[in-house]
Amino acid sequence: MDRIGLANTRVSDVAQALGVSPSLVFYHFGTKDDLVAEAFGYAVERDLSRLEKAATHADPVERLRRMLRFYGPTGQALGWRLWIDAWALAQREPHIRDVLRGMDQRWQAMLREVVDDGVAAGRFTCPDPEGAVGRLSGLVDGLSVAVVVHRTVSRAQLRAWVAQQASLELGVDVATLT
Repeated sequence: MDRIGLANTRVSDVAQALGVSPSLVFYHFGTKDDLVAEAFGYAVERDLSRLEKAATHADPVERLRRMLRFYGPTGQALGWRLWIDAWALAQREPHIRDVLRGMDQRWQAMLREVVDDGVAAGRFTCPDPEGAVGRLSGLVDGLSVAVVVHRTVSRAQLRAWVAQQASLELGVDVATLT
C-alpha cells in the first residue's frame, strides 16, 4: 500500500500480493474501505506498541524525551508516510477517519499520562496539561509533514523545535529533552 498509496490500492493488488483471490479478501474484509482501515490500524497499532515500549521509564522527563524522539519520523519514515496518506484519505472516508481518531486519541492519552505524571512528581510545571498535549501533538504532526512531504524542515530542526516547545509548555530545561 505504501508504494501506490492507500487511495490507489485495489483489492486485487492486495490479493495478488498475498497470493489469494480478490473474493477471499472481500470475504474477510467486506469492502475495500474495511480492508484499508484494518491494514492501517494494524500498522499504527504496531507503531503505538513500540512507542509504549520506548516510553517505559520511571522518570517522566526521560519518558517524555523518548516518546517525542520516537514519535517523529525516523529511518525512511514509512509509518509517517502511511499516516499522512491516511489523513488525506480520511477527508473522504469516514471509516479511515474513525480509525485515525482512535489512534490519535491513544497517542495523546499516552502523552497526557506522561505530563500528568511529571506534574504529580514535581518535574513539570504545567497549568494546562490538556492544552499542552494538544499543542505538542499538533506541532509534531505538522513538523513531521514538513519533514516527510515538503522537505523544508530537517529532522534535527524538528527535534530541536519540539524540545523547545515542550520545555516552554512543561517548565523543564530544554537540555534534558535533547
